[in-house]
Amino acid sequence: MSQRMREILSWYAGNPPGVIEKLARLMNTGRLAGTGKFVILPVDQGFEHGPARSFAKNPAGYDPRYHFQLAVEAGCNAHAAPLGALETGAIEYAGEIPLILKLNNSDVLSKGEDPCPAITGSVKDALRIGAAAIGFTIYPGSLARKTMYEQIRALIEEARSVGLPTVLWAYPRGSGLSKQGETAVDVVAYAAQISCQLGAHLVKVKPPTDHVELAEAKKVYESQQIPVKTLADRIRHVVQSAFNGRRIVIFSGGEAKGEDDVLREVRELAAGGAFGSIMGRNAFQRPKAEAIALLHKVMDIFRG
Repeated sequence: MSQRMREILSWYAGNPPGVIEKLARLMNTGRLAGTGKFVILPVDQGFEHGPARSFAKNPAGYDPRYHFQLAVEAGCNAHAAPLGALETGAIEYAGEIPLILKLNNSDVLSKGEDPCPAITGSVKDALRIGAAAIGFTIYPGSLARKTMYEQIRALIEEARSVGLPTVLWAYPRGSGLSKQGETAVDVVAYAAQISCQLGAHLVKVKPPTDHVELAEAKKVYESQQIPVKTLADRIRHVVQSAFNGRRIVIFSGGEAKGEDDVLREVRELAAGGAFGSIMGRNAFQRPKAEAIALLHKVMDIFRG
């Protein structure tokens, strides 16, 4: 085990040995093994956005097993997806790639302002398919946020008891925030802090903009001159907000975009101290060879 891995694992003292072992497995898989950096392939978009929007650009993606294959061949740290998708390849790819089972999901068939995802899997399901972690989405800013906080605290407790860590998707959204506020630097940093306080082992957030949403926070950002001008500055602040960098914070790849834009953003993430990327549409919507080449470039940037 590398010294960097030992350092990161020491931040999680007090967790059961099984949790520490699974975190080590996530860090010790793929092309970034031993570096403490992560590139994870998430594919929950079929549920969240619909099949055509997600897979028509690269029809191979309609088969969930394709995503296992892509994650393995690209050398990702893990593959994350809802229960149905992971069940299709869990036996065929057993032992080849750590799995993260998303335990809640939403769809776009209703346009409510305040989302509250449905529970679509269980800790028992995660154990049954051999997952290395559970995943869960919270929406700080939603009127239903406290329900989600209570749900994930119970699930984290159950998962810890059987040796599974938790990856928390923290996406500010809801009637409590403006559209611009969903990616505001103060709100994203707050979402990272909430995730850590709830007990998340890995936190996934979106790269923040320089907008400051909350009036009281804006006074502090100005008086304390917190740097938010560049994306690297903002990433550094979000990581600091996650227990002063003592929790693993990874950033989403967002909507599909050109390779140059992807790599430009990733360089800023790395410069700000991000622990890695969780990249879905920018990978699986490309032809496999192109996707693998892009993921390798992303990994090389995080490797440094």
